[in-house]
Amino acid sequence: MRLLVVEDDFALSEVLVYSLRQVGYAVDRVVDGIAADTLLRHERFDLIVLDLSLPKLDGLDVLRRFRAQGFATPVMILSARDADDERVQGLDSGADDYMVKPFSINELEARVRALLRRSTYTNSPRMRHGRLAFDTVSRTVTIDDVTLDLSAREVSLLEALFVHFGQIVSKERLLEQVYGYEGDVGLNTIEVYIHRLRKKIAGSGVSLRTIHGRGYVLETEDARTSRLPAKIENVVASNLGT
Repeated sequence: MRLLVVEDDFALSEVLVYSLRQVGYAVDRVVDGIAADTLLRHERFDLIVLDLSLPKLDGLDVLRRFRAQGFATPVMILSARDADDERVQGLDSGADDYMVKPFSINELEARVRALLRRSTYTNSPRMRHGRLAFDTVSRTVTIDDVTLDLSAREVSLLEALFVHFGQIVSKERLLEQVYGYEGDVGLNTIEVYIHRLRKKIAGSGVSLRTIHGRGYVLETEDARTSRLPAKIENVVASNLGT
């Protein structure tokens, strides 16, 4: 999951980015309203954590502009403005949640998980395909209730594939979901993680397939075996323009 933190307090934003990355999210950060407004016009995120008292453009104006473009991405306001009418104004402007500073980082993480469940998964915190299950609360992956030993990056990558189960996800999209703008990371890094994940989910009834030139798809082994041979499938796909 790719998150955006919009917060001008450097120390607080450092805590937010570090904590959210520690639990496996790809997190980007901007420090003023104009930068946030510009970024949100060109990039897509799964959730936004938004301060209100921002330099250059107030957070409420950022939110209103964002919603005016028709985007439904969940937005959590994080603000010292604690009056009832200010909370109501924030929610009525399009926020999905409103937390008042100071706050508990554990509560913030729980609210992030809840918002992501509503928008991305289902109301259930647990996704299952075959014998493979992903728990969005504990951020653990199991086969027949046996927890797999996965790194935070591997969990994030598998989560992105789980959310788009049965659909092709490009390397570029996976790189964004796992790393955001963090560091100088090449596409070959995704290939390394895919190789590792294939080994770790073997025997789960789910396979991770490469679609050459297009990306990867997580699917049940039954679905894979019922497909056309790969060479024929690629010819059909190219003729259909997909």
